[in-house]
Amino acid sequence: MNSKQLKWFYLIALALVWGSSFILIKRGLVGLTPMQLGSLRIIFAAIFLLIIGFKSVSKIPLHQWKYIALTATLGTFIPAFLFSIAQTQIDSSVSAILNSLTPLNTMILGGLAFGLSFKRTQVFGVIIGLIGTFLLIINGAIHHPEQNYYYAILIIIASICYAINVNLIKKYLSDLSPLSITTGNFLVLLFPALIVLFFSGFFDVITVESVQHSVLYIVILGVVGTGIANIIFFKTIQISSPVFATSVTYLIPVVAFSWGLLDNEMLTPVQFLGAFIILIGVYLSAKK
Repeated sequence: MNSKQLKWFYLIALALVWGSSFILIKRGLVGLTPMQLGSLRIIFAAIFLLIIGFKSVSKIPLHQWKYIALTATLGTFIPAFLFSIAQTQIDSSVSAILNSLTPLNTMILGGLAFGLSFKRTQVFGVIIGLIGTFLLIINGAIHHPEQNYYYAILIIIASICYAINVNLIKKYLSDLSPLSITTGNFLVLLFPALIVLFFSGFFDVITVESVQHSVLYIVILGVVGTGIANIIFFKTIQISSPVFATSVTYLIPVVAFSWGLLDNEMLTPVQFLGAFIILIGVYLSAKK
C-alpha cells in the first residue's frame, strides 16, 4: 500500500476510533466526574504505551523534549479535560461536530505562525466542511434548546489546542517515529494525571458499581481511542499534511451520530445533509 492509499486508510481508521470516543466519554461520565475521566483516560493510555513503546523513548533527542512536553499538553492533556467538562452539558454528537473546527484552525495557525502553505482547493474544502458543520450545529441547537451551548466554547478551545499541536509535530517532530512521539507524550503526562486523579476523590468512590462500569469504558477510550489512535494520527501527519490529518474531524461527527442512533438519538434530514456536505469538504481539503 503506497502512502497515498495509506493516508486514507489511516484517516478512516481514525474517524471510526475517534468518532466512537464521544459515546465512550458519555458512558464514562455516568459514574465519573470530568476530572476523574480525563485523568484516567491519560493514565490508561500511558500505561499501555509505556508497555509497548518504552524503548522508543530513548530515540528522542534531548533538545526535542521541550516539543514533546508542549505537544503532550496541547494535544492531549488540556483537551482531555475540556471535552469531559463540555459533555456534562452538551451532547456527545455536538462535541464531535464542534471538533470539526480543527482543520480551519490548523490552516489559519499553520499559515500565520508556522509558514505552511495550502492551496485554494484546500481552502474551499475547509469552508464547505464548515458549512456542513454549522448546519449540524444550528439544527442541533433548534432541537435541543435545553442544552447549555456556552460549554461549546470549551470544545472550540480544544480544537485550537489540536491545531497548534499538529503544526508543532509537523515542523519540529517529523523526524521521530510516531511511537516515540506518542510514548514520550504520555510519559510526560503520567505524573500530572496521577496528581489530578489523587485529588479528584476517585479513590473514595472506586468501590461503587457505576464507577467501576464507567472505568471499563475509559480503559477502552484510553488504550484504543487515545494511545493507539495517537500513533496512527502522528503517522498520518508525517506522510500527508496537518490539514489532511485534521480533516478527520469532519468524518468524526458522522461516526458519532451513527452511535447516537444506537443510543436513541435521531438524525434530522438537515443533519444528514450536513454530514454529506462534510464528506465533500474532506475530499476537497485532501486534494493537492
